[in-house]
Amino acid sequence: MPAKPTHDAQGAVPPVDGTGATPRAGGQTGSPPTEAVTPLIRGIAVLRELTESNGTLSLSALERATGLARSTVDRITATLARMDYVRVDGRDVHLAPRLMELGNAYLSALRLPSLLSARADALADELDESVSLAVADRDGIRFIHQATRRRAMSLSFRIGDLLPAERTAPGPLFATEWTETDWQHWRDRRAADPRDLSFTAVPPRTYGADARDDEAFAGRTEEAAAEGWALDDQLIEPGLVAVSVPVRSPHAGDSRKIACVASVVSHTSRHTAHDLRTTLLPRLRSAVTEMERVLHRTPPPEPGPPPADLALWTGASKQQLGRDFIESLARGLTVLTAFGEGRPELTLTQVAQATGLARATARRALITYEHLGLVTTPSPRTFALTPRVLSLGFPPLSRTSLPEIAQPHLSDLTSRIHESTSLAVLSDPGEEIQYTARVTTGRVMSVNITLGTRLPAHATALGRVLLADTRANHEQLDLPSIRSQGYALVDEELEEGLRSLAVPIRDRSGRVVAALNTAMHASRHTLRACLTDLLPELISTATRIESDLHTAGRFTHVPLT
Repeated sequence: MPAKPTHDAQGAVPPVDGTGATPRAGGQTGSPPTEAVTPLIRGIAVLRELTESNGTLSLSALERATGLARSTVDRITATLARMDYVRVDGRDVHLAPRLMELGNAYLSALRLPSLLSARADALADELDESVSLAVADRDGIRFIHQATRRRAMSLSFRIGDLLPAERTAPGPLFATEWTETDWQHWRDRRAADPRDLSFTAVPPRTYGADARDDEAFAGRTEEAAAEGWALDDQLIEPGLVAVSVPVRSPHAGDSRKIACVASVVSHTSRHTAHDLRTTLLPRLRSAVTEMERVLHRTPPPEPGPPPADLALWTGASKQQLGRDFIESLARGLTVLTAFGEGRPELTLTQVAQATGLARATARRALITYEHLGLVTTPSPRTFALTPRVLSLGFPPLSRTSLPEIAQPHLSDLTSRIHESTSLAVLSDPGEEIQYTARVTTGRVMSVNITLGTRLPAHATALGRVLLADTRANHEQLDLPSIRSQGYALVDEELEEGLRSLAVPIRDRSGRVVAALNTAMHASRHTLRACLTDLLPELISTATRIESDLHTAGRFTHVPLT
């Protein structure tokens, strides 16, 4: 039986000051240990503020939010930009898809999304309701997978979002495993933040928490322990209901730990809380049984090698990186990417070998992360990532679309070649292309095409690149040659004087999902110059877009439009 909560005092959440002394919800408290890396703590503070602000803040806003000096913020953002973790556009800082490699490291080490997401997706399709998978993050829950229905009234939670345990269906299930120390931490958090202002993924409480709420959560936890499931009847906001069942790790005996919790989420116009319990709970339980079977029969992977480019920032010289580059920040962030599938727990020696860092440097980074709650120690000699790694940019970036990924790359390409550039996808049933991203040049005479424009696929370079991957039968186009050479060049076929060159954009499976092109008046570039001067630039840009797409699409669905 869980310990009974005590009455919470009213209070406010103190601000984050960039030192790590008062992190966000679920974080550590107290001063950093003497061996902690201060630039790393400050860099994490910047990334968390950007995450809390949905991925974008001005430099001055970052200065105010973190309490750091403007010069420090400038150096941190310059370092993160050099790592492709953020993009600085004038005075604004934006999170970049490459940052998702930190969350990907945690999710791949966890393995649950890879093993269970297909089952969750199938259940969502069967029930026509949203289905989520969540893990415990101290006194909160954090989502690791979302299968969301596309409706006007739909679920808006994202992978990585953190919710307070007491306002969710998974929360009481996780609380059945809490120790008295966990309950005390929960009481302390409730006292410090009675309105849940630090949980930005949920609406704040109107009047704050009180003793009755705490008693209710304790009661719900007791019921969850007895029943093996839990219900959320509009605890987060009016109309939102959910039912949850624990997915237990594959260990023998009744004391198996909860690996994650699967939930079916709806709203009261479709299902009441009673409907969820009587109609959908049996099917959810059946799906969870199948998930547990998957976990039971899937052996742990063999330890794999770390990514090949981890030493990129650890081996470069200060002269190469520039005076504003903070090496300790970059090297510290590199430590997180040492973990992954087949590498869920690592010793200090293994981390140092994977990153190319000295043992002392790797140790200080791990001590810093343990203080910040990003790393835990499953055994005296090993380290593992915690779900809190997902708080570093993953929620806002998990909803990134391909046009959003491509747009800054198109801008860079246009600035280099001084011609308009575009991204397009093949429309259903494949007879037209649709423009989804575009950057125009400042020339007096330029190609005038707006976003959303549709053109015949067979008459455009973009369309021919896309058709070449579909094995379509267009004898007059010689699609096999386009497929083998990797580009299409159209000379004044769609319109007199218009010349266009396009290359493919491929997803993680190698499938062509979009095409990138540049279009210009025929007088500005000869056919030969298109291939010698423009084609390498397009291929280079396509490679960078693909890199971001592959990172963003590893555990999330990236919309193409």
